Amino acid sequence: MRDPQPIPNINIGQVYDQRYADADVHYEALGKLADFFGRNMPVHRHDRFFQVHYVKSGMVRVYLDDRRYQQQGPMFFLTPPTFPHAFVTDADSDGHVLTVRQELIWPLLEGQQGLALGPQIAPLCVAVGELDTQYDAEVARLNLLFDELRSEFADDRPGRALSLAALTRLIFISLLRLSTRSIQSQPARREDLQIFQRFNALIEANYQAHWALERYAEQLGVTEARLNDICRRIADLPSKRLVFDRLMQEAKRLLLFTGSSVNEICYQLGFTDPAYFSRFFTRNAGITPGEYRLRKGEAESARP
Repeated sequence: MRDPQPIPNINIGQVYDQRYADADVHYEALGKLADFFGRNMPVHRHDRFFQVHYVKSGMVRVYLDDRRYQQQGPMFFLTPPTFPHAFVTDADSDGHVLTVRQELIWPLLEGQQGLALGPQIAPLCVAVGELDTQYDAEVARLNLLFDELRSEFADDRPGRALSLAALTRLIFISLLRLSTRSIQSQPARREDLQIFQRFNALIEANYQAHWALERYAEQLGVTEARLNDICRRIADLPSKRLVFDRLMQEAKRLLLFTGSSVNEICYQLGFTDPAYFSRFFTRNAGITPGEYRLRKGEAESARP
């Protein structure tokens, strides 16, 4: 079997929002990041950054290295720097994503704080909706802190950096207090995860060429049936759906973040017929490309 693909490092500030390329704290709503990166997030890591996903609604399937978690929101998962992880969220999932430079968190991990045994903490996954009532106050505090952080991040008020750092540390204190309730992982076959990772890498390199599933399977050295079975077990999605979702992710990204016309986007994505592209988009999104751009633009304008 071939060696697995190198695990990509993603710097959110550089890839997603360059206004905060050097910031210690980056916040974004889960839904907005999903519009940009997609709901199927292949295996990746964040060097020098802790990251927490607080999923308020919907189902999420999380892979922390070779450990598998499947959980309904509200839940959160925390990934330490450099730790490989992947996840798939439902189309209606939303919540918070907080990415924090490691130096900001390290003081919380010192032994005398009583929050962790040391700086090399393990990734964790907590089912917030299933916690005992004794944790209600901590969960309420966590929800309030995330709302305050979102508000602070959106504005440019005096003392913004200090406020973000303080709110972030308070959030991580709550996360670490709740970390003792991390749920049990489910077994996941490493070979299947590697094939799934390589499939996603091939999709990324070739989705605009509209490869047939047969060609993907041939490149991976597996049958189409096995590839489909792996995708259903890992992501609960058929293999064809993952290819279509990547095309849709890029189409939505181009509609939202560029001024390209629908016809120009059609050709950028490897389609040769604008009418067919419009039907493909409508079949998968439920609305036309033009309607999607208009609705999302209006929703963004209405944000406080």
